Amino acid sequence: MKVLGVGLGLVLAGGMQVRAQKPQQDSTYKKWFVGSSLLVLGNLIPDDPNPPEYVQLNVGYRITPKDVVSFRFKRSVYAWPIGLPWGPSFDAPGENYPGHARILAPTLGYQRFWWKGAYTSVYALNAFEKYMDGNNKKIGNGYTVYLDFYVGYQFRFFKNRFFFEPAIGCSYWPVRTNVPQSFKTVEQKWPNYFIQPGLDFGFNF
Repeated sequence: MKVLGVGLGLVLAGGMQVRAQKPQQDSTYKKWFVGSSLLVLGNLIPDDPNPPEYVQLNVGYRITPKDVVSFRFKRSVYAWPIGLPWGPSFDAPGENYPGHARILAPTLGYQRFWWKGAYTSVYALNAFEKYMDGNNKKIGNGYTVYLDFYVGYQFRFFKNRFFFEPAIGCSYWPVRTNVPQSFKTVEQKWPNYFIQPGLDFGFNF
């Protein structure tokens, strides 16, 4: 009995030691964040013939340290086919729409971290578009579903309070309705996808 009592005491003591040494959750881990994109700096280009009037607001929640859901709100103006790739043709004379489109796009997203700051993400944009002709007169309303896919890396600063996420992505639109014929004629020779950078930043809290 004496031996049994000593053994039981050692087991209990060992269990207490394990519990005492159990690491606590990282105090720098934050569940919520807000942010935007460095692409908004395009609004500062002087004498831009097609100013983007770009606005982006991100709000996100970390379900786990590796799984993130987010809501984004985007607003912009574009005057060229959205499938037009970066290069000599981009914003070249004759490639623009006969007017421009204004877009409001509430967006839902999911982000998965795989190793340290490396991640992939997918976003679904519900884009409500208003088409304007060359005289700034409304000629129609449209709707487009965009799916954005990104591969990137998140860098964190100042005890994980701030982050920056450079990435490369592809935007694809499987649904696009009510595009005016004059706009459709310009964009029909371009694909329904676009390779683009991701330059998001934010604040964790």
